[in-house]
Amino acid sequence: MNFDSFRFDPRLMAGIQDLGYVTPTPIQAQALPPVLDGRDVMGLAQTGTGKTAVFALPILPRLLSVRRGGVRALVVAPTRELAEQIHDDMLRIGARTTIRCATVYGGVGIIPQIRTLKSGVEIVVACPGRLLDHIQRRTIDLSHVEVLVIDEADRMFDMGFLPDVRRIVASVPKQRQTLMFSATMPPDIRRLAKEALRDPVTVQVGHAAPADTVAHALYPVSQHLKTALLLELLRRLDTQSVLVFTRTKHRAKRVGRQLEQAGYKAASIQGNLSQNRRQAALDGFRDGSFRILVATDIAARGIDVSDISHVINYDMPDTADAYTHRIGRTGRAAKTGDALTLVTPDDTDMVRAIERVLGAPIERRTLEGFDYRAPAPVRDTEFARAPYPPRRPPRRTPGAPPRLAEAARPAPAPQRPARAPAANAPRPPSRPRHHSYGFRPRSH
Repeated sequence: MNFDSFRFDPRLMAGIQDLGYVTPTPIQAQALPPVLDGRDVMGLAQTGTGKTAVFALPILPRLLSVRRGGVRALVVAPTRELAEQIHDDMLRIGARTTIRCATVYGGVGIIPQIRTLKSGVEIVVACPGRLLDHIQRRTIDLSHVEVLVIDEADRMFDMGFLPDVRRIVASVPKQRQTLMFSATMPPDIRRLAKEALRDPVTVQVGHAAPADTVAHALYPVSQHLKTALLLELLRRLDTQSVLVFTRTKHRAKRVGRQLEQAGYKAASIQGNLSQNRRQAALDGFRDGSFRILVATDIAARGIDVSDISHVINYDMPDTADAYTHRIGRTGRAAKTGDALTLVTPDDTDMVRAIERVLGAPIERRTLEGFDYRAPAPVRDTEFARAPYPPRRPPRRTPGAPPRLAEAARPAPAPQRPARAPAANAPRPPSRPRHHSYGFRPRSH
């Protein structure tokens, strides 16, 4: 099967060929027919399997067949990076058409978004929080939505967006086509699917298991030696582009700075950065300006780079599903990749959970010549915080007995008495007396 068998509009086929699409992926081959038939679809597949094309390819010909005004397709995504990725894919596939698409997310000014929406768009890719802001401001009209797409539904749940998604579902027409995609299927996502989808077709491809094209390895190491081991791995491995995941945004910033100091072309993205700086880091990683990108889980599903050779977990993720999402950034589009994880003795339980998902033990590796016995510093500078400024002692009430600390202090040295003025010194002029009201007395 190839994309010619779907008989898309010639303008869309030109965009598909420009992207280099020839043979559909398993999720595309199974989900595209029911989506094109207008059925609701629940797609279960890991990241990197081509889910974006499953809803992008059917939406565009639907909008081209009958031209109407207003927002006709709404795609809800959990992160700004993923929203931009979907938006870019829509633009590239529909490059030969006049369909207009816009993104709506927080972290940037809302006024330019309002202007874009007023100018007339047919597809909106939005994050839940900012979309609800537009709904409350009545700057977006969802009454003409024909297709609703909820992408990365389990990630929405992890980020606490599920109540927002329910409010968005209630804001669009009931007569619509709904497509939901998720890498995992926790109970809350099952309940949301029952609420939002009508008689859906379930398509499941490699559910809850990482791609077979990824090789896994664990590197046991002490916490204080992680950065040194990371630098040694980067020096020895044959890497093209590397994605490093950390647990916290502060650690992502610190590791990225240390990689830069070591001479690597590295950048970091985390929640404290503005959207413009985050987008600049992602663009630099895509075009090769940065060889290494350090990120938190916020970017686990928002990076669409097909040539990532290695994913390195500087910190073990919190769940086995998060591990699946992270390593889904490599081994994409039938290419091979490596997933390397630095583990400490505290990560034993999570390693077992990941091995249960993989169905096999993960290889443990050590680097020959690396000093694993280097002692930790007296005060671990990896995670030390800056000292707090000294507190000023509170003022003592006049007449109150001295505190113990004050009583223990030595008495101050006696001061020399002031020198008496000379006998012939001029006397300073006295200030005139005033009434207590502050007015000068009137002279009669």
